Amino acid sequence: MTSIAVCPGSFDPVTLGHLDIIRRGANVFNEVFVVVLNNSAKQSLFTVEERMNLLKEVTKDMDNVKVESFDGLLVDYAESVNASAIIRGLRAVSDFEYEMQITSMNRVLNERIETFFIMTKNQYSFLSSSIVKEVAKYQGNISELVPPEVEKALIQKFT
Repeated sequence: MTSIAVCPGSFDPVTLGHLDIIRRGANVFNEVFVVVLNNSAKQSLFTVEERMNLLKEVTKDMDNVKVESFDGLLVDYAESVNASAIIRGLRAVSDFEYEMQITSMNRVLNERIETFFIMTKNQYSFLSSSIVKEVAKYQGNISELVPPEVEKALIQKFT
């Protein structure tokens, strides 16, 4: 039986923490769809297309990972690709509270789709796209926070 999972996020930009969760999910599931969601509540630095291109570049060594975008309910997207799971990364207890609400709502919408939480590695527990953007904006060193392709794209955005 083929197991398919969806790993959603805004990925604005993708960080090493995101990549860790994606890679670990790809080691568990046969196929992982990394889905760039356009969150209208957030002001994005990169366009959806730019985020997708960066994700494709940094996941090109993961044969069972596909990068797509979606606008709408995540469970609808998951159903459309025949996924039985959603992968979510957790950094702290505060993440869990938010994620539990989302998971509960997703279960109401489609009880067939399970959510799997992957705890981030300790070295990434503080890391967020917002922090990365703030440091990059002021020319701080982000080389240990994002892949080189993302570092280059951030430098270009802020110059």
